[in-house]
Amino acid sequence: MAEALEALRTSVTAVRLDLAVTDAEAARRSRSEFVGQVDDYLLPRLRQLDAPMLVAVGGSTGAGKSTLVNTLVGAEVTKAGWLRPTTRAPVLVCNPDDVSWFETDRILPGLSRTTGPEAVNSLRLVPHPSVPPGLALLDPPDIDSVVAENRDLAGQLLAAADLWIFVTTAARYADAVPWDLLHTAAQRTIALAVVLNRVPPEGIGEISDHLRSMLAEERLGEAALFAIPEVELTGKRIPDQAIAPMRTWLDGLAADAGARDQVIRTTLTGALSSLHDRVTGLADHLDDQVRAAAELRGTALERYRTALTGVDDGVRSGTVLRGEVLARWQEFVGTGQFTRNLEARIGQLRDRVTSFFTGRPPAAEAVGHAVESNLHALVRAASDQAAEQTTELWRSRPAGRALLTDGLHRSSAEFGPRLEHEIRAWQERVLDLVREEGGHRRSVARLTSFGVNGAGLVLMLAVFAQTAGLSGLEVVVAGGTSAVSQKVLEAIFGDAAVRTLAARARDDLLDTVEKLLTDERQRFDALVDAVAPATDQVTALRSALAEFESALRSYLRQPGLVR
Repeated sequence: MAEALEALRTSVTAVRLDLAVTDAEAARRSRSEFVGQVDDYLLPRLRQLDAPMLVAVGGSTGAGKSTLVNTLVGAEVTKAGWLRPTTRAPVLVCNPDDVSWFETDRILPGLSRTTGPEAVNSLRLVPHPSVPPGLALLDPPDIDSVVAENRDLAGQLLAAADLWIFVTTAARYADAVPWDLLHTAAQRTIALAVVLNRVPPEGIGEISDHLRSMLAEERLGEAALFAIPEVELTGKRIPDQAIAPMRTWLDGLAADAGARDQVIRTTLTGALSSLHDRVTGLADHLDDQVRAAAELRGTALERYRTALTGVDDGVRSGTVLRGEVLARWQEFVGTGQFTRNLEARIGQLRDRVTSFFTGRPPAAEAVGHAVESNLHALVRAASDQAAEQTTELWRSRPAGRALLTDGLHRSSAEFGPRLEHEIRAWQERVLDLVREEGGHRRSVARLTSFGVNGAGLVLMLAVFAQTAGLSGLEVVVAGGTSAVSQKVLEAIFGDAAVRTLAARARDDLLDTVEKLLTDERQRFDALVDAVAPATDQVTALRSALAEFESALRSYLRQPGLVR
């Protein structure tokens, strides 16, 4: 049983619940409470069932729990008073012979031990002979303390106890905060006693009956109920006559090992059985986290795929040939007149193209730089748009909004220099394609007369020179560009190789752009990956829960256990 519980604890601890989905904070609190109860109570109690019974005296601010503890012990072992919060550090009172059970980190390992003044994150041990062996009283902070750390500590300490003595008053027994705690007791089948303090003597019967009916409605009808009338304290303690019924009950419990054992096993089996719903709830929330992470990644993937499609469309439609590229090209090829006479004059025009690239280097370089600049602008715009759209879509979701950082709405600072480098590298690979294809014997002479750089730049123009995205004069000029590029390349390599060369160059360019955009998208994915749970965590958690439940069924079949 203990091994299965440890394995389950390990799986729960490994769960990542860092995405800001609905109820994420509640899930993280549930996980923390689960781990705390396993460490503080369940594992220690499973390993040492014969350890003294720990009785936590809990209650709301001013309910009188510290006064009750002092009265039961017969000495001022814990601070009581009017100032709030009064109990800052928890106090554990036990018989001197039982101190060894509590001075180590067997239970509540997160709290240091002290026997002197209270200290932060400490448990003050107070040995006292009036406390019977086998029983220890724990006075935690108020469950509704104005200090959040005190409230959290109160919940932790109550979860580490075998028996709860819940103290409330005639004026506040129906308040919401106490009943939140009592609901937890009912859900976990925790052994419980309720002390109704400061009850007007004339109303003891009526108020006690009402509280008893409320307990029964919450499946807590078997809880012991003690009513303490409103009386004047004697030396800051409740008079013996008023406390006598409760003292008798507690002394009887301390003297009866069998009764103590039954209380311990009731709370232990109830707490173990409650883990199913608690872990199942964590697993369901973990599913929500995994789903939210997938949606965020999917949003980024879709936007950057759209960006790649936009670049592809821009390449195929002739967008890259606009502006400066068209102006430089038009200087050489002209417009409609050139296009109409293209077929009849291709030999002469090829010579002019050759002259343009080999005899006028500045003009060739101008076209090349213009192509590079326009291509850079096309890809950069697509990347910026993808970043902006992804950011806006993430901002519309709590999980995504919490991850956004400054500058994420545009391309990264490294993108521009990388893009320039990759475009130049692509241009070099286009020249390599020309050299590779021109290496065939029949093409060498033609390529030599034209020049590798010239043929390469014409091939680049052929990659971009489809006219779907242009209009008017641009169509005419780009059409001339396409036609000249096609004919010149066919003259050098043959018509069969031209389409293959252009397709290879275009595919290479799009592969390059895809890698660049994928790296940009990784900025978003990395933010998700840093906080999102892995899908195998869900499987591991549910598997560990199944193993635990199998062990629990075997454990509960043991003779003498409370079902």
